[in-house]
Amino acid sequence: MEIFGMTMSLYTFLLLLGGGFLAGFIDSIAGGGGLVSLPVLLASGMPTHFALGTNKFSATFGAVMSAWQFWRAGKVDRALLKKLLPFTFLGAAAGCTLMVFLSAALLRPIVIAALIGTAVFVFTKRDLGVQVRSAETIRRRLAKGIAAAFLIGAYDGFVGPGTGTFLIMSFAMLGFDFIVSAGNAKVLNLMSNATSLALLIYWRQILYFQGLVMAAAIFGGAYFGSRLAIRRGSSFIRYVMLTVTTVLIGKLLLEYVGIL
Repeated sequence: MEIFGMTMSLYTFLLLLGGGFLAGFIDSIAGGGGLVSLPVLLASGMPTHFALGTNKFSATFGAVMSAWQFWRAGKVDRALLKKLLPFTFLGAAAGCTLMVFLSAALLRPIVIAALIGTAVFVFTKRDLGVQVRSAETIRRRLAKGIAAAFLIGAYDGFVGPGTGTFLIMSFAMLGFDFIVSAGNAKVLNLMSNATSLALLIYWRQILYFQGLVMAAAIFGGAYFGSRLAIRRGSSFIRYVMLTVTTVLIGKLLLEYVGIL
């Protein structure tokens, strides 16, 4: 089939639309949309380095929609985010630059261990993210938030999968409920995506036609997913996040042992 003068098979077009919508829907609720979108781009026959760049391009559109929905609904801590955004920018820039020189496989064992640890913590702490806690002082919360913003921003620029989930968990551990944690995570994730995207555009690692098709689908999925998350509340986000984290751990473990 031909779209705007560009040729694409019907199979690839439907694959990008379906995979993109599902990725945007999942990512807007609990993170982990890259679990769907990146394999879909690779399945379309795209070379790995272009798949990574195109995935970041498409995901940024979903991040815009998700962040806007939570921001508009007032489900974010705006004062805290204004202080954390610069550190997310610096982390993402550093991580994306390192990606050019280092193999992402070096981080995989650390990421698997971190995901398992955080999943167990969230599962055992049933009130985490469901009830707002105020045990942290403002100064301590800011210090921990800055560290998380920089490190997770760097991880997003370097590797990516699970970034949104890590951010949601980090904010929940700082005492926010899962709704505000998700909202804060979407805003920081938008910053890390946009920063990495700017560098990937400079390095010409994006196939724009395929990226725009998937971006439209991700945008739609993010719209419905974020609205559902805001309406259903913290318990729903907790359930989806634990499910996504379990799938992510399984996928990374299978890749690590060479099965995938």
